[in-house]
Amino acid sequence: MENYSDVSLLDTDLLELPEVSASALKSNAILMESLFDQWLSLPESNRLVMSLINEAKSMSTDPLTSKGLPPHSPKCTPPPATSSNRTASPRITEPIRQFYFEHGRPAPQEMIEECRFKIYELFNDHAEEGERMRVNEFKIVTKEVCELPSFFSTVLFEKIKNENQDYVTKEAFYDYWIEGNLLNTDQATKIFTVLKKPDVNYLTHDDFKPVLYELLETHPSLEFLKNTPDFQERYAETVIYKIFFYVNRMENGQITLRELKRNGGTLMEAMEQVDEEDDINRVWNFFSYEQFYTIYCQFWELDSDNDFLIEKESLIRYGNHALTYRIVDRIFAEIPRKFSSEVEGKMGYEDFVYFITAEEDKLAEPSLEYWLRCIDLYGDEVLTWQELQFFYEEQLHRMECLGLEPIYFEDILCMMFDMINPKDEGYITLRDLKGSKRSGHFFNTLFNLTKFLKVNVF
Repeated sequence: MENYSDVSLLDTDLLELPEVSASALKSNAILMESLFDQWLSLPESNRLVMSLINEAKSMSTDPLTSKGLPPHSPKCTPPPATSSNRTASPRITEPIRQFYFEHGRPAPQEMIEECRFKIYELFNDHAEEGERMRVNEFKIVTKEVCELPSFFSTVLFEKIKNENQDYVTKEAFYDYWIEGNLLNTDQATKIFTVLKKPDVNYLTHDDFKPVLYELLETHPSLEFLKNTPDFQERYAETVIYKIFFYVNRMENGQITLRELKRNGGTLMEAMEQVDEEDDINRVWNFFSYEQFYTIYCQFWELDSDNDFLIEKESLIRYGNHALTYRIVDRIFAEIPRKFSSEVEGKMGYEDFVYFITAEEDKLAEPSLEYWLRCIDLYGDEVLTWQELQFFYEEQLHRMECLGLEPIYFEDILCMMFDMINPKDEGYITLRDLKGSKRSGHFFNTLFNLTKFLKVNVF
């Protein structure tokens, strides 16, 4: 067992301890056993167990004598052992097996040998120099050994090679992939480790750029962009902003391994799909060029003065004036999200991507959180009828101006609560919204007249 001298060295994210109540523990034996195993892996527990073992080994054969009590009379029969006086003889003859591995449990030896043989074959069959691979030869190793998308090959190659070399040797790959214990890890950990910078434990926007630039250079559906580097840049930016919208739920521009594991399932599936699909537009999540083109064109149309910024009056024109003034005011008050443009009163392209993604994919959890913050006038994370009435008033006024038969708030309130079916009849929470498939219609009723009139929510 390893000896840890400093508890601060332990990466608590790797333990991923769940927050559970005492009643949940009593009713879930498997969870209790899992938590007990994790407790045993802590350095303090390590030292406590070892001290108890050493104490047991040093005990005398008669537990009473060892405590300074007189021995039993030869004529007296000792009392039968009970739960209070029974002492087990120390039988531990082997060291306790290691419970905690800082970098994950090592791969089985059989898996390691299989991997070594596969690497040997690939280097011999595909590297001109046998023992060395150049970057243009390395893609097959990335896919077949590392099981990563092919557009990760350059960034992985740069991670492994020595600074003054333009090739990767078999030994260098062994050291990085096998000795670095990446062979037996999950996909999220592989992607995170390959993309992140050496001295940090999170991913930033810049960490995704190398793989997206390689995708732009190698994917057949994006070949036409090679002569328009500006659009290549905008495409990569859009993909990155959407990745952070869905995965970085802390909204701090830093994706942790925990976030990638919890929220990155759809992203990793899309990465695998885009690597196999010749038509990138069939990969709707994140990578579709048509989706990027639609987002960028809408931004360009609203950016009337071509300064790559959008003002409040411009966003009012979005979707043929679909949105209410009150919801646009909340967006420009930066209630749902602080603008990254750093220009007061103006929305940048990144801010617009976040807005339009939340608007077009209202059932996604980040979108529900975005719009809940907009409607939550009191900042208490619940929606009451007073807040709903405030936003619906403008919708009602617009219907009257258009000569439409109005639906008064008293009627629409009951319908909206029926849509969500909240746990408490007095207010609606984020949990209620996440549990309903009609949450998108709920928000459209409050601030998007075009979508509200198109969908029969009654």
